[in-house]
Amino acid sequence: MRRKLFICLLLIVSLVFFIGCKKERAVDNDIIRINIASEPDSLDPWLSAAVDTKAIFNNVFEGLMKFDSTGNLYPAIAKNLIVNKKQDVFTFEIRDNIYFHNGDHLTSDDVLYTYENLANMSGDIAASARYSSIKSVKAIDKYTVEILLDHPSSAFLSTTTIAVLPRGYENQATKPIGCGPYKFVEYKPSQKIVLERFEDYYNKDNFPKIKTAEVYIISDEASAVSALKSYQLDLALVSSENAALLEDEFKIDSSPMNMVVLWALNNDVPPFDNEKVRLAFNLMVNRDDIINGVFGGYATKLHTNFSPIMSHYYNEELDGYFERNLEKAKQLLKEAGYENGLEIDITVPSNYYQHVNSAQIIASEAAKLNVKVNIINVEWGTWLEKVYTNRDYQSTVIGLAGKIDPNDILSRYETSYKRNFINYSNIEYDRVIAAAAKSIDDSERVELYKKAQRILSETSASVWLCDPNNTTAMRKDLVGYKYYPAGLIDFAAMSYEK
Repeated sequence: MRRKLFICLLLIVSLVFFIGCKKERAVDNDIIRINIASEPDSLDPWLSAAVDTKAIFNNVFEGLMKFDSTGNLYPAIAKNLIVNKKQDVFTFEIRDNIYFHNGDHLTSDDVLYTYENLANMSGDIAASARYSSIKSVKAIDKYTVEILLDHPSSAFLSTTTIAVLPRGYENQATKPIGCGPYKFVEYKPSQKIVLERFEDYYNKDNFPKIKTAEVYIISDEASAVSALKSYQLDLALVSSENAALLEDEFKIDSSPMNMVVLWALNNDVPPFDNEKVRLAFNLMVNRDDIINGVFGGYATKLHTNFSPIMSHYYNEELDGYFERNLEKAKQLLKEAGYENGLEIDITVPSNYYQHVNSAQIIASEAAKLNVKVNIINVEWGTWLEKVYTNRDYQSTVIGLAGKIDPNDILSRYETSYKRNFINYSNIEYDRVIAAAAKSIDDSERVELYKKAQRILSETSASVWLCDPNNTTAMRKDLVGYKYYPAGLIDFAAMSYEK
């Protein structure tokens, strides 16, 4: 009897301890736990392209400039910027109180190292097309850098948000070192990423209040919601359906993402090398069904590769450009030689359920045109290698991350662009984009970028679907969460109300 009584008391004490720990964890104000849907594509910021990765690691790294929640640029590592009237010489004055996470003092030499590498000053081809216009980089003194372009470019400034890295450090892919508000602690594949507040962060006006950020890799939304409700997560991106179920217990917020979700068609392979086929599928797709069925109605319909959130440059004349017309779509397929139907593949990253579900709706619509769709689900890493890098695919459903400069959004379709995985090539389009990038007159840039959007629609480069909203569920005492037009979950801006 005494033994049974002892065991019962032990169980009660253990239960009380467990409940106490759970309660304490739920109100822990020194840590924030969130989730992302995919593994990092690279810890090296110069190699990373994935939205989720950038959203997290933009807390670790900083560039000469940063962008705010409205997309406006402001000085970061640079404290001052001077641009000549021709807009081909950019002079940056660097702050003298910045340190990297390894303790090294950041100077103009690190900026020199960064831009010499990005522009590949010692080689023939720039590491990225975005930096190919750099003609020279010169350190005027310990805290002043001058960047000379080979042509005027009002778009160049947006590229200076890229991470400045310490000269000589070669382990960015395994243990990244930046100078941002949070430093990298660890990455456990398929589990989590841990960041910790950098106590020597230079910007005391935006000094992090939360000490630790834990980012869990949870691709399944049901699992993320479960983790949120059991206090294992403090914030999670959720669907509109789940948001409605969570709104009594959690704070819900929603905002457009400045993202283009599209059915990307490989223009180099049959049948998508035929413009009539591409137009037929644009007229076939039921964008409303995808917006309502996949995004719960929280999305903006698109007919070109540009979101109306970027209203200054958006071509509103393209609204409703592809009015749904199944009969015309059938006729176009007949004219293209596919009167008796055809079979196509859609390769989708399985960790993004929205893309998988969109592909299923597309497949259902395609059946009405006697088109059989094979949906090929692949892991994220496989998608990056097979589709994004090797362009070994027919079509895919994917979201293209928002950018803060129209050139960064639309240059994805330039013939020479390294990551033009859609294989779109149009001489007139290339000419328009090149002219817009060199223009220093804002009204001229606006007209050129609007023309570029029209060319994409007129040639049916792909099938654009929507710009979905970000819907977030979070602890009710969490404040400071902001939506950004480009990838960033800004941990430094967040805190808990007492």
